Amino acid sequence: MRKFSEAYLERTRQGMWEDSREALEPLALESRERVLDVGCGTGELSRVLAAECPGEVIGCDADPALLAAANGHVPTVAGDAGRLPFTDNAFDLVVCQALLINLPDPAGALSEFARVSSDLVAAVEPDNAAVEVHSSVDAEAGLERRARRAYIDGVDTDVALGADAREAFETAGLEVLETRRYDHVRTVEPPYSEAALAAAARKATGSGLADDQETMLTGSMTEAEYDALRRAWREMGRDVVDQMEARAYERAEAVPFFVTVGRVP
Repeated sequence: MRKFSEAYLERTRQGMWEDSREALEPLALESRERVLDVGCGTGELSRVLAAECPGEVIGCDADPALLAAANGHVPTVAGDAGRLPFTDNAFDLVVCQALLINLPDPAGALSEFARVSSDLVAAVEPDNAAVEVHSSVDAEAGLERRARRAYIDGVDTDVALGADAREAFETAGLEVLETRRYDHVRTVEPPYSEAALAAAARKATGSGLADDQETMLTGSMTEAEYDALRRAWREMGRDVVDQMEARAYERAEAVPFFVTVGRVP
């Protein structure tokens, strides 16, 4: 399973569910007595579940550093998604967010979720192949599409699982009740945050793209193609920095998430 830093999770999930929680309605949180958030990371979804649910919410993750960040918001337990440290039927809802896309066997994990749930299993998963970017820097959206395609081609899990999670649910023996779409939109506009300024600097140096170099080259992208992409990426990054200095830079990124809910038979 791929690992992510606390800063990455906070940056990519910041503001999620702040404006709209309708996509979570099929989870019937108002009636839940015991909920498990698997792969809770730094606890962004756990906090939402705890706010909406009258019962107990527990976070579970295999990374001790991430659990330390989530602890204090909800009780946490260290554990692997494929071997949960709980007895059968210990919860009436087991849920995860952006976890299955990072697992080599999503259906296997869902089977384990079903073992410890007496009622519902839910997954909030993105389709990373369908991300849309709009930017005041003309070259940015096209370069991000190229980089994303190369990354998806090289990664060894289904990071575009999103809307197609139904198949994994059915393979795990779950009765799929509903799938809802929720678009998580992240914007950058003046006044710029420190995180936005840091992200622009990483684009201008190409360091952000370099983080994914190994994965990109695992797919069909050649080293020459990667070098060309990085040169164009750095030029784009310098344009972003220039526009920020003029307080003219604006960017919007929409990541489609799909909430799939299944019932344990």
